[in-house]
Amino acid sequence: MSVCSSGADFQEPITFRIILTASFYNRARAQNQGSAWLGQLQTHGWDSKTGAFIFLRPWSRGNFSNEKFMELEKLFYSYSIRFLQVFQDHVSQWQLEYPFQVQLEGGCELHLGEVSVGFVHIGYQGSDLMNFQNTSWWPSPKGGRRTEEVCTLFNRFYVANEIIHTLFSDTCPQFLLGLLDAGKAYLKRQVRPEAWLSTGPSPGPGRLLLVCHVSGFYPKPVWVTWMRGDQEQQGTRRGDVLPHADGTWYLQTSLDVEAREAAGLSCRVRHSSLGGQDIVLYWEQHRPVGLVFLVVIVPLVLLAGLAFWLWKRWKSHWRPQCTGLPSERDPSSPSSSTYLNPAQW
Repeated sequence: MSVCSSGADFQEPITFRIILTASFYNRARAQNQGSAWLGQLQTHGWDSKTGAFIFLRPWSRGNFSNEKFMELEKLFYSYSIRFLQVFQDHVSQWQLEYPFQVQLEGGCELHLGEVSVGFVHIGYQGSDLMNFQNTSWWPSPKGGRRTEEVCTLFNRFYVANEIIHTLFSDTCPQFLLGLLDAGKAYLKRQVRPEAWLSTGPSPGPGRLLLVCHVSGFYPKPVWVTWMRGDQEQQGTRRGDVLPHADGTWYLQTSLDVEAREAAGLSCRVRHSSLGGQDIVLYWEQHRPVGLVFLVVIVPLVLLAGLAFWLWKRWKSHWRPQCTGLPSERDPSSPSSSTYLNPAQW
């Protein structure tokens, strides 16, 4: 199947893949986990107990009917159970050691103007075990004797292999095109990034690790680098683009420089949502939070303490000294001898 205009507005290649992970704990206990992904966006979950698909997006059904999904659920569930049984039955023969994991990844990839490509891979403990081409399984070149034995057995499942070929060469591309059309508004949205600067752990005496954070952008492609004027800094280190739960992305780039050379550096962010207006953050404008605290908060605290001390001092100095003065004179008191009655004059 070749790609029609339904996928023409999206970046190439466009991939839809199903991941089935079988975890084997011992002879009596094994478990399957399944999920489906459009690129790096998860669109479906899977209930391993009932075999039901879990639709994680409002558009996750694409243009397939409920009847079609019920057919696929039964097929996927029965295959997942058989997948567990085959490996459990050959633990000794294939020299598998508990606990271990076997992962199946199958899907399709669309290229504009070209025939779609279906793929299926099986891995053991994170290493490639074998791949599916046309209607046959082919061992990994580095798989050894175990891989050849597994391939030999799987190639005997003629009916299952025909179904697998149809699913990933015909059904998968049809579903993917419908999924792209149903999710067009979501997938083509533009979300502006937020950016800020910070410092990382000190690389050494007299040096700074400048970090530029870019977060919350969509779609994924973004260009971020450290600049001095119009010159890109060759020492810029770009991290991995990581997903947020809301489907947007996060990236950070860092630059190790001498502290005295930090002035004049800037971080430039270029993204499709910005309409050609790059975000530029200058290091001179950046002030670490600790410095802001020292420069602003500490003087305010000192001034408040000084004002309180002056107020206490003023209050104690101007307090009225009226204690110990009787309201009437007592003639018998010692102080009455200093009192002269005018009648005695």
